[in-house]
Amino acid sequence: MYTAEIILKNKTGLHARPASQFVATASKFHSDIFVVKNDKEYNAKSIMGVLSMGAGMGTNLTIKAEGPDEKEAVEALERLVNTSFGE
Repeated sequence: MYTAEIILKNKTGLHARPASQFVATASKFHSDIFVVKNDKEYNAKSIMGVLSMGAGMGTNLTIKAEGPDEKEAVEALERLVNTSFGE
């Protein structure tokens, strides 16, 4: 299992467009990928799961993945978040 801690820096957090970008990126990988907020896990490949987190700007999250491309998956999602989803 590979994990990374992130802080959402973009103004809208994981809502609408950023959430769809996050899910689209996660879905490119074979690994099982989850996002953890306040000890609750959400499926990173599910738009409903990601939106239901209610993760706004400044939220601390953990991305974790397990599978054949776990490191690449976490690093890609971390890059996406750290570049504020291109905003």
